[in-house]
This record gives sequence, structure tokens and C-alpha cells, in this order.
Amino acid sequence: MKKKEHKECMSALLPVRDTLDVIGGKWKLLILISIWEGNKHFREIERSIPKLSTKVLSKELKDLEENQLITRTVLNGFPVRTEYMPTEHSKTLEKVIFELHNWGIHHRKKIFGDKSFTNNSVRV
Repeated sequence: MKKKEHKECMSALLPVRDTLDVIGGKWKLLILISIWEGNKHFREIERSIPKLSTKVLSKELKDLEENQLITRTVLNGFPVRTEYMPTEHSKTLEKVIFELHNWGIHHRKKIFGDKSFTNNSVRV
């Protein structure tokens, strides 16, 4: 079997690295799922994810907006409110998240023998 050249490896790995840069980390997918579930306002999102700090949520929302996975709309009124909505582009992650969900269940069973998780589909 012929060893792959550096250039070939990089072209294969670059899209994976790009994907992980966009959705990787501890909070991004949880935030995105929270928004998909109907939490539109900052405090709703913050309350829906235990141990997520205000500072981190703010940074992650900016990153998700920059990557066109959510939109941010400032609503006039008193008090002024900000609403976050998923984009159509974010829906292209449904299959990825579904597969991560399934893999996590199988991994948990293999490593921990955890039977408490069933193979329910992810609601997106």
C-alpha cells in the first residue's frame, strides 16, 4: 500500500478540521440544539444549558452567527430584546448530529455498559 503524500492527507483532513472549528467545543452544539428546540432569547438559552456561563454563551452565539448557523435580531421595545433563530444552513447539520447522537449511545454502552440510554432519534 502506497503511503499518502502530505498534500493528499491535508486535502482529506481540511474539511474535517473546518467542521470541528465551526461546531466543536463543549457548548456550540448544545446551544444550537437549544435554539432549535425553541429557546430564542439569551436567558432562555442560558437557562436551558446547565453550567454555561453568560460570557461563554455570548462568545459562542457570536461564533454561531459568524458561521451563519443562527441569526440575531434586536427587537425594539422596553426592554430591548434580542432573538436568536436557526438558519436553513444550520439544518444541514441534522444528519451529523443524529450520527453523533447514535455514536455516543453505542460508545457509552461499550465503555460503561450504560443501558439507560436508548436509541431514540435526536429531535432537531
